[in-house]
Amino acid sequence: MAARFDRVFFLVLDSVGIGALPDAAEFGDLGSHTLGHIAEKASHLRLPNLQKMGLGNITALHGIPPLPRTSASYGKAAELAKGKDTTTGHWEMAGIHVQKSFPTYYEGFPQDFIDQFIRAAKVPGVLGNLAASGTEIIQQLGDEHRRTGKPIVYTSADSVFQIAAHEESFGLERLYEICEVARKLCDELGVARVIARPFLGEAGNYTRTKNRKDYSVALPEETMMEKLQRSPGLETVSIGKVASIYSEQGFHRKVKAGDNRAIWEAMKAEAQKDFRGLVFANLVDFDMLYGHRRNVEGYAQELEWFDGELPNLLTSLGPRDLFLITADHGNDPTREGSDHTREYVPVLAWSRETESRGGHDLGIRATFADLGQTILEALGSPERQKIGTSFLARL
Repeated sequence: MAARFDRVFFLVLDSVGIGALPDAAEFGDLGSHTLGHIAEKASHLRLPNLQKMGLGNITALHGIPPLPRTSASYGKAAELAKGKDTTTGHWEMAGIHVQKSFPTYYEGFPQDFIDQFIRAAKVPGVLGNLAASGTEIIQQLGDEHRRTGKPIVYTSADSVFQIAAHEESFGLERLYEICEVARKLCDELGVARVIARPFLGEAGNYTRTKNRKDYSVALPEETMMEKLQRSPGLETVSIGKVASIYSEQGFHRKVKAGDNRAIWEAMKAEAQKDFRGLVFANLVDFDMLYGHRRNVEGYAQELEWFDGELPNLLTSLGPRDLFLITADHGNDPTREGSDHTREYVPVLAWSRETESRGGHDLGIRATFADLGQTILEALGSPERQKIGTSFLARL
């Protein structure tokens, strides 16, 4: 099958949802709307470049009206799986249908599991073992952690076992080592991710570092990226945490980058290179710094930063490049709590062709997997995912 594009740049705006899914009430998320509520509360929000691509044509957004002609094709996608977490969303994009939700431990992990972890990791005990904000729990327990050598463990509404430790007093490599121990134990529970959360600082002023590391549960089947790897001449590149979500599989190269600025710079750098294939990145700060912390103004400012940066990438893309923007779930910062929200995600598909003749309405996609299916077809792979329908012909 002939490739329509030589390169696809696939960007996930972590948590930038665009309205509650029909089953949102089942998740306690009725009425959630990450982008909509940010636009309402931060009434100054203007996103002219995303608006030009068709963001305001997907749904009504305060200050971002629809346009009669857009530079990209636009739509929104529903999540087929019954989840609202990073792993479920990303796996579905790449063709894996998570039919059984990953277990969560919002009330803390069972004591027998914690005891197993303490023995296997050879630590003097643990602190925490509750659902908590990562930035808050290190302030609360950081001193005791440094005094006792006990790692801080915590979770959230997601299927995740997070371990925080001081990089200097505990040691970064030691933290990674006990996370690997935890990953093996969490496999028995089916927990989606173990996350190393290193921090530095002194009493009352602890800050997380950029040395976070994710350990994902093993993939149940092949992903879109692994299928691309079998196509001669195609290269697959992960930027930031993406590879860790897929158990480090499916990528020829993995570019390390910690925050939105570094991830974006890495994506722009890849656009300057001569290759054929996929670049896959996730802008983590929308979720980590603003969604979970319920920081509406910070979220709005970060969206404006991204919007202002868009032309710097688009001008470097050629006639055989496709740029896809989406999200993996919602995280409405106007809601109580600190958890993700069950939402549609935006889909924007830009190319020189859509820029010159205008984009099309892609409608409501039945699954995030439509994105992966489109990427396979766009790059000329003869393989297809088990789920998802390509929208390449509608671009």
